[in-house]
Amino acid sequence: MNKKTLIFAVIIMAAVIIMISSADDGLESERLETLAQAVHKSAVSCYAIEGFYPADIEYLKENYGLIVDESKYTVIYDVFASNILPDITVLSNET
Repeated sequence: MNKKTLIFAVIIMAAVIIMISSADDGLESERLETLAQAVHKSAVSCYAIEGFYPADIEYLKENYGLIVDESKYTVIYDVFASNILPDITVLSNET
């Protein structure tokens, strides 16, 4: 293999690695958004059925089937009042 071919192959491999890494980042972003939407939907369902937003996320897990992989994600569920939609933030535990 000559020098130009080797350099070209290295450049192509680096480009593929960068593209795969970028795709993984996009996928993680989608997972965070999907979980945030699931928490939001569960909270709104609770409000529609019971007339209040729950005080914590545990209530949604126990009564509305919400599942959170706590080894991968942290959900910040900040409640102001039982009649105001909580502020919901989902963070990845993986760096």
